[in-house]
Amino acid sequence: MSARDAQPAGGLYGLAMRVNKWLEITCGLLMAAMVVIVWIGVFSRYFVNLGAATWTEELARYVMIWGALLAVPIGAFRREHIGLDLVFSRLPRGVQGPTRLVLDLVGVAFFVFLTWFGLGMTVKGMSQFATIFHMNMAVPFASVPVSSALAAFMILAGMGRQPQAHDACDTAGGTLND
Repeated sequence: MSARDAQPAGGLYGLAMRVNKWLEITCGLLMAAMVVIVWIGVFSRYFVNLGAATWTEELARYVMIWGALLAVPIGAFRREHIGLDLVFSRLPRGVQGPTRLVLDLVGVAFFVFLTWFGLGMTVKGMSQFATIFHMNMAVPFASVPVSSALAAFMILAGMGRQPQAHDACDTAGGTLND
């Protein structure tokens, strides 16, 4: 049993675990959809010579934006930020806890600000329309406040939890030696 499985599944952290699982599945499906959409575009353009599949480029772009931004809360939940890991590995053990708390609070503040800014951007996007689909741009713009709010939640949910040394290996599939 991994350290992640040993954590209590209830409360805020348990909810974050369930949301994270949903996000992982959603990101996987969005990535698969993007591959299929791009493949349809390439196939129709170069093999069948149908110029009518121009919608694939725009749709793939919006799917990629949603997929990339929904991956941010997954990284926040797993605490997989290479820059912060480099900082923490050089700090004395006694300083790591307070530093992590301060950086978590800064992260939450940043994502709350980004959520607020993204909501305004989404509202403005309601009057703008996509080139090919003629849908309003609130749909792709909404990826910013949605992912930011989820990232802030994930950081908050993980603030009271001590990260385990092997959490990254557990969530990333392990190593060849596992």
